[in-house]
Amino acid sequence: MPARPALLTCLAACLATCLSVQASEPVATVRVAFDRDGVVDSRAHGLADIATARAVTVDDPVRIASVSKLVVAIGVLRLVEDGTLDLDADVSDTLGWPLRHPRWPDTPITLRMLLSHTASLTDRAGYWQVPLDGEFRALLDDPRAWNDGHAPGTYWQYANVGFPLVASVVERATGERFDLAMQRLVLAPLGIAGCFNWASCDDATAARAVVQYDAARKPVLDDHGGSRPACPVRPAEDGSCDLSTWQAGRNGGSFSPQGGLRISASDLAKIGRLLLGDGEVDGMRVLSPASMQALLHVEWTYAPGNGTPYEEDEPHDAEGKAFYCRYGLSVQVLASAHPNCGDDPFGDGIARVGHAGNAYGLRSGLWVDREAGTGVAYYATGMAEAPAGTRSAFTAIEEALARGEVQPGGAGE
Repeated sequence: MPARPALLTCLAACLATCLSVQASEPVATVRVAFDRDGVVDSRAHGLADIATARAVTVDDPVRIASVSKLVVAIGVLRLVEDGTLDLDADVSDTLGWPLRHPRWPDTPITLRMLLSHTASLTDRAGYWQVPLDGEFRALLDDPRAWNDGHAPGTYWQYANVGFPLVASVVERATGERFDLAMQRLVLAPLGIAGCFNWASCDDATAARAVVQYDAARKPVLDDHGGSRPACPVRPAEDGSCDLSTWQAGRNGGSFSPQGGLRISASDLAKIGRLLLGDGEVDGMRVLSPASMQALLHVEWTYAPGNGTPYEEDEPHDAEGKAFYCRYGLSVQVLASAHPNCGDDPFGDGIARVGHAGNAYGLRSGLWVDREAGTGVAYYATGMAEAPAGTRSAFTAIEEALARGEVQPGGAGE
């Protein structure tokens, strides 16, 4: 009997070690490399759904997180091209109510500011919690929604909350539900079988959803068992989910413009090829070269004191390297070479453009080298506690996926 406590201690230690190893391994990894002409390499390992042991493929739709913002910006620029929107106009005129920082009520807030995270908004009051029948405007009455120390246009701070406002502007300008506007403006022209928050995806696409998991391998999102979710948006206060009650601009957050795009890695590569093709891919022109230049133009470059170069609710080392160092209209520009920056997961100093994503245990990225005409789209699931990288402020799994170093045989397989 005296050996029993030692045995239990040993078993507990072994279990802790196993769980730690499992948490550091993805459930699924998917990577698609491409050039201007098409896909040149595809890799998919692990499971889209642990419960059914369904293997993941490059054509399965996943909630791609903040890479969604780049797709939203492409849709907005299409509306700018046709004269429906103006990047530098006061968005209050379209919203129908004054969007103003409480301390700087005379400073207009523009789409350019919202898309480039310079509108002096913060996520401290939230952005996800407004119900289907709520008004997003009311959330901005909370003083925490605003950066109290910086006027709009003077400081960079990553703010998811700005994108429901962008969606509200799109809805008011077009009279269309945000997700349907994105279908018309971006997804359908490119032949992408994707959607924002499932409502506009077909049943076959919804059935292939990639489930997302926490560190304990418990489903946290899109665990639909092969069927369409009962409610594709946050329900109304009374629990109902009647999308016919939608009103243009009342709640632009319903379809998660900040991160709710469901898209496969192979279709995400089409967005990358659009960036490589100056707004055109496979003979379909979506943006003019001038609009593409506006999209990619660096609106903010990191310097000490001019921005918060990381997402506030993300773990970060105050003495470590900055994650965001150059930013356009919902576009990151990598490899700034600033000594305080860790914005080069590839480790080769090339100024790729695109966007990273991180939510619900998923890590994702879309990056293109416009000079070389090449790019990569990737994601990993089950990485809620992803270990830090060794050569950048990105995680180790993102560094490995960026460079194509992930090998088969992760915890999800």
